[in-house]
Parts: sequence; C-alpha cells; structure tokens
Amino acid sequence: MRRIFAVMSTLNVTLIQTDLAWHDPAANRTRLQKHFGGLAGQTDLIVLPEMFTTGFTMEAESVAEPANGPTVAWMSEQAAAIGAVVTGSIATRDGDRYYNRLVWMRPDGTHEAYDKRHLFRMAHEHDHYAAGSRRLVVELKGWKILPLVCYDLRFPVWSRNRIGGDDGYDVLLYVANWPERRRYPWQTLLKARAIENLSFCIGVNRVGKDGTGINYTGDSAAIDYLGQPMTPPSEQEFVTTVSLDKTALDGFRAKFPAHLDADDFHLTGLEP
Repeated sequence: MRRIFAVMSTLNVTLIQTDLAWHDPAANRTRLQKHFGGLAGQTDLIVLPEMFTTGFTMEAESVAEPANGPTVAWMSEQAAAIGAVVTGSIATRDGDRYYNRLVWMRPDGTHEAYDKRHLFRMAHEHDHYAAGSRRLVVELKGWKILPLVCYDLRFPVWSRNRIGGDDGYDVLLYVANWPERRRYPWQTLLKARAIENLSFCIGVNRVGKDGTGINYTGDSAAIDYLGQPMTPPSEQEFVTTVSLDKTALDGFRAKFPAHLDADDFHLTGLEP
C-alpha cells in the first residue's frame, strides 16, 4: 500500500559543513554531536558530508562498519533526540562487499539506504567499493527527495527528475568529499542540476585536509530551482538551516513547465 503524506509547504534543511578526523568514527560522531546542539525542534532534515565517520578512504577493508553498525545506531539516537531525519554516507560492509552507503535515518528509527552509483575511478574507488544499482527517492512531510553521493553530481542522467512520476522529486541532495582543486565544477554543477531539474538542490561538502593530504574548501550550498544560491559560500565549518518553499516551487513549475518537453528514456541494466 502506498503511504500518503500531508504536504508541508515549508521544509527546513540543515547543512553541516565540518572537518573530519581521518579514520576515527568515534571522534567524528562526537564532533558532529556538538554541531547538533540547539537543532531539536528547529529542523526537518540534517545533512552530513560523504563518509562522515572516516573521510573519503579507500581502506574499506579496515575501516568499514557493518550495515547496522555503531554509526547507524548513533544516527538513530540523534534523529530521535532532535526529531529530524539525519543523512550522510558511511563506508559500509554488507555481506562480502563494501559500499559507500548513504543512510536516511528517520526519528522513529526506520531507515533506508542508497549505495553510491558512480564510483570515483581517479581515486580507485571502484577497486574497493561496489556500485549501487538503484536510485532512492524518499518522502519527508510530503516532499520527495533524491539523495545522491559526490561523484554522482557529474552524471545528469542519474540525477534526472521525472516530475509527476513515482521517482520524481522536489529536492536533489548530494553529500560529498569534493576537493578544493575541483571546487569550480562543484559550484557550477549544483546550479546546473537545480535549473535543469526544476528542483531545489542541496550540496554538503567537508572542509579541512584528509589523511592523504587532499584539501577541502567546503562550498556547501542550498540552490533554489532558478539556480540562485540560498546560502553564502564558505570555507569554514558552519551549521546553517534553510527553509524550502513548496508553494513557490510548484508555482514556478506551473508557470515554466520545461519538464513537459523533456526527452523520454529509460535506464537499462539496473534494479527497478
């Protein structure tokens, strides 16, 4: 049976841009928990970076957690305490495979997962992790959200919005460890994905330097459906909450229904 949700006209989304301790899940959970202070009752969704417990690591065999390991339990505790969904990706071991897995944790303790589809071959991610084979569209207070991970941003077909369909969405979300030397593509593609998909687009990146010496400058952003930034760029740690307006989004789609002229196609070789 399809679940029916009451649509809230406003969705409050909190972006947490933070440094990450290399290969130290406990330290990162403690750091993030401090960032959560004051958010209870003030937000609907908290977005953390990619691999927020370890940094972007290729040492999956030594640092990956089991599918329902300590970080998933911690996310459940935090979501319940704050009264909001908490999401971000974790290096995860599931059976005999490793995944860069985004967890969508609800306050009631139920959760869903999305395994990163596009693995960053320039860092040999595809040699250490298995690729996902399905998109995940989740609902929150009547809003439909497509959560993706980092390198997925470069592939517009995978991010394609099918407005009005079962896998259409209102918010496109990317969690990332996107390095400083490629910050311009990050900033540009977040805007492009928002414009072409007639949706809000949220991108949450990290700051600081990881254990391999790669530097990250953040530039986490909330972008509206016109491609306009809703948050100022920053290279520092920050916690900020933006309010997304569903009435304004629906109004623009009605006035400028470019999606009705989109090319029809289907991806093959993937799970339904």
